[in-house]
Amino acid sequence: MKKFTLANFVQKMRDPKQRKFFFAIFGGKMIGLGMCFLIMFAFSLYLASPAKSHAQTTNTTDTSTNAAGAITNATTAITNAVAAATGTNAAPAAPAPPPDPPYVSPINTMWVLVTAFLVFFMQAGFMFLEAGFARERETINVLLEGIVDTCLCGVLFYCWGFAWMFGHGNGWIGWGDGNGHSWYFLQNLPDTYEATGVATLAIFLFQFAFADTCSTITSGAMLGRTGFWGDLWYSIGVSGFLYPIFGHWAWGPDGWLNGLKPAAFHDFAGSTVVHTIGGMIALAGAIVLGPRLGRKFKRDGGGPMPYHNMTVASVGAIILWFGWYGFNPGSTLSAMDIQGIARVAVNTTLAACTGGLGALLFVYPRSKKWDCGATVNGLLAGLVAITCPCYWVSPFGAMMLGFVAGVVVILATDLLEYLRIDDPCGAWPVHGACGVWGTWSLGLFATGQFGASTTTGADNSAGAVVKGLFYGGGFDQFKAQVIGNASIGIGVFIAAMILMYAVKATGTLRISKEGEEEGLDLHEHGGVAYPDTKL
Repeated sequence: MKKFTLANFVQKMRDPKQRKFFFAIFGGKMIGLGMCFLIMFAFSLYLASPAKSHAQTTNTTDTSTNAAGAITNATTAITNAVAAATGTNAAPAAPAPPPDPPYVSPINTMWVLVTAFLVFFMQAGFMFLEAGFARERETINVLLEGIVDTCLCGVLFYCWGFAWMFGHGNGWIGWGDGNGHSWYFLQNLPDTYEATGVATLAIFLFQFAFADTCSTITSGAMLGRTGFWGDLWYSIGVSGFLYPIFGHWAWGPDGWLNGLKPAAFHDFAGSTVVHTIGGMIALAGAIVLGPRLGRKFKRDGGGPMPYHNMTVASVGAIILWFGWYGFNPGSTLSAMDIQGIARVAVNTTLAACTGGLGALLFVYPRSKKWDCGATVNGLLAGLVAITCPCYWVSPFGAMMLGFVAGVVVILATDLLEYLRIDDPCGAWPVHGACGVWGTWSLGLFATGQFGASTTTGADNSAGAVVKGLFYGGGFDQFKAQVIGNASIGIGVFIAAMILMYAVKATGTLRISKEGEEEGLDLHEHGGVAYPDTKL
């Protein structure tokens, strides 16, 4: 395949057949894109009201209502007294409109925003991690993919992703407030989201950072041989369709997994919604792409390709660990649940510690080497696993499930090696396999002491607590976790295989053999990451 240049393009355009073919393809894509936007705008206008819809929070407290009434009565009395004293017949002032919704929590809103910033900073960690695990000649490609995926995700989540995932609709997909007003393009949003007391736009920013994480996970298994056009197309599919639709099943206000009986599915911060989804899409991408050129597996007398910069990868892992303190504690959505926030932060820390140690100690007897790469993925495996159960388990439980995750990630890596599936960063072992384990572990390690965060603290009443098998809760919660995780994981994998094969059919998913041998940095981006060195 010839390298694309402007001169080659101009020369081809002189050929009438080539010119006709180009405009047919380009015109078809533009027409399709235009129709998509036209349909979204038309659907939005059809459902939207003329004025902004303000959804009412259902959990209005009697205290706030009485206080608002007292203020209104006091204001009226003062007005009447002034009018009597001055002898005027001034018309009474119109009462101030009540807050809409009635309960708004500034401190909870600020808490969510600050943690959203921490989660967003995880993108720097992902870029470092993936660049370190990649080969030197594809470093720029990894960095640019991380930046562009973030930009694409933000636009798509604004256009329809947030509405589909967090809007009311049905058990499978959302779109608005449930009263005929759509949330496409962030229209008609209530001032605060549901009963959280948190500004809806703050929730949007927080959840955008989560969506961006899911998209970035995918690229870790596909680096080194994916064309940049292919990356753009599958990123649109992941951020614009797969993540918000399947995420709604668990996190949407009317998602069908919330109604499982006798125990509902729980995923506190995303072992399933973020990590299993991202890991399963990564697995599909790695399968459809095939291995990198020159990749020999252990069964064939080879092994994993060496990392080009373990310093960068290790720093990236620590940045991700730091960002997880926004990911998990921020998912309380309440700064008032001080015990819950502290417990989640401690559990997150301990699971990462035992995950790293578990992987290190499990690998050493096999190689007689202290493996930094395995340890990095082990601590990340612990973080992924604790993401679902972090609110409902004890610190001891967090240590146990984190240690198991450190072993699971190594076994999952071995499985991919045996199946000859090339996953350069271990995206599926870390996020897919350990996302599954973390989700299931809630049904085992939940202590039965903790319920849910609320706007003013924690609800640990008998009907709210979550109890796992090891603490006398029986199999009900474990079954709910398996059903929810399997439904989303299998559904996403099937949809991702369809997506990847569709992108492959365009001829853009995998770079040419010449381009891969030259290196993606030079072939796709016209430069190298380290111009003063040669490896």
